[in-house]
Amino acid sequence: MEIILKQDIPNLGFKDDLVAVKDGYATNYLIPKGMAIMALPSEKKKLAETIRQRAFKEEKVKKEAEKLAEQLQEINVKIGAKVGTSGKIFGSVNALQIAEAIKDQFGIDIDRKKIMVDGDAIKETGIYTAKINLHKEVRFDLRFEVVPE
Repeated sequence: MEIILKQDIPNLGFKDDLVAVKDGYATNYLIPKGMAIMALPSEKKKLAETIRQRAFKEEKVKKEAEKLAEQLQEINVKIGAKVGTSGKIFGSVNALQIAEAIKDQFGIDIDRKKIMVDGDAIKETGIYTAKINLHKEVRFDLRFEVVPE
């Protein structure tokens, strides 16, 4: 069954994507929860018009995301953490702390939900990489360093 997504759904697609899913998944889960609508011919025409009108705005947003990605690749983020004698951190470093460090050190505001840390949390000092999704087509790896306070 073809459906049109009304919101971003992980591992399925982004808002206004036309996707094919199994009938039961669409009729029992996606459509009743308001996450999707059936892809009727009239809905496909509405979608095409919406996409055409939104193309200009999307290009502008994408260029801004690319510009921000270039700025972020040039920075070196350092995150201070309380460390025990063995080099392990009390607690952990997560996406929220990375977003706050970028904002505090460089004045660039990034939503924490767009930052994906390998293993979800960091528990030792060192240099790590986080994946940042600024746009559905603009993704990059940010290197950051966890240092003892």
